[in-house]
Amino acid sequence: MSFVFVGVGFLAFVAATTLAIDVGMFMTARSQAQTAADAGALAGATALVFDDYDDRSAGGPAVQSAVNTALFNEVISSSVAVGPADVLFPLGPGGVSNRVRVNVFRTSGRDNPVPTLIGPVFGVPTVDIRATATAEASPANAMTCVKPFTIPDRWTENTNPPWDTDDSYERYDNKLKVIPMADEYHEPGTAGYKGYNSGTDKGLPLMIRAGIGNNIEPTMYYSWKMPGDDIGADFYRDNIVHCNMSVVGYKYLMTQEPGNMNGPTMQGIDDLIAQDPDAYWDDVANKVHSTKNPSPRIFPIPLYDPEFYAWGKANGRNADLRMANWIGFFVERRDGNNVFGRITPILGVIDKNAGPAPAGMFPQAIRLVE
Repeated sequence: MSFVFVGVGFLAFVAATTLAIDVGMFMTARSQAQTAADAGALAGATALVFDDYDDRSAGGPAVQSAVNTALFNEVISSSVAVGPADVLFPLGPGGVSNRVRVNVFRTSGRDNPVPTLIGPVFGVPTVDIRATATAEASPANAMTCVKPFTIPDRWTENTNPPWDTDDSYERYDNKLKVIPMADEYHEPGTAGYKGYNSGTDKGLPLMIRAGIGNNIEPTMYYSWKMPGDDIGADFYRDNIVHCNMSVVGYKYLMTQEPGNMNGPTMQGIDDLIAQDPDAYWDDVANKVHSTKNPSPRIFPIPLYDPEFYAWGKANGRNADLRMANWIGFFVERRDGNNVFGRITPILGVIDKNAGPAPAGMFPQAIRLVE
């Protein structure tokens, strides 16, 4: 009788142990399936930002990136079942179509359920695992890795329309009066905002050069003192070559860097290009071609508010630089004191300590919301 009791107990122990292994495997499978869904949703939202925001077709970059990325993440050594029909584009808050939802499956209905170990003894040979995730591409209200030079945001050109890179922002006379047919600048999120757009301006060539006097021209940059305890040309150049991780938000007040920083700017640009010398702008694909992801030659340039600066200049304050937005910039080459590149989409961040990002912000923040 003792042997019988021991045998029965041993069988029960083995069954419980195997069942525990099954349960652990199911939890692992669920976690891996969620990882696949999360990765797919993030990839789809990223493709909206960098490839084509309006293409939500089955063969478009958003759907294909979501599907391929989800398939790359296996669940218990097998691929999940996910296809174009499993990628959805639900509306975000306010009815904005900026979300990507991905559903992944390892189920009997998709002919790929997860097999069990002890389950067949209880009539459960397989179990179904599924997961869903939603990612969002929303306007960013802050940025990191910005460079220590800034150009003006685009404005409404009334004195000599249409706006082009040879224009100057002209609004006030020497008596602080608004001139006839004055240029206008409207902040992001307000009616009439005409700033740079990551979709329509993608691939736009842009040349920047050191500013002269107090002129406000699209191609002229001013140097500014970035966050940090250090000062001087070496610190300035180092912030061009490397990433300053300080988070700078919308409407951040920039202090103009004293002295001539043209030399350190050019040296920093040369060092930046040398980090990825073979990168180039692909005119056919309209994007950067690089073996690095991302290329260090892509970086955010802060845009200052031209109206805020012009009003300060009219009142005798020559260094009122207030951050209004950012653009992504791929530096192609340098010729003397001129830096040539292309405007490209770029990712920003959400600063929870700052206010909501206004509509029209150039950088987008990618994040999981469900």
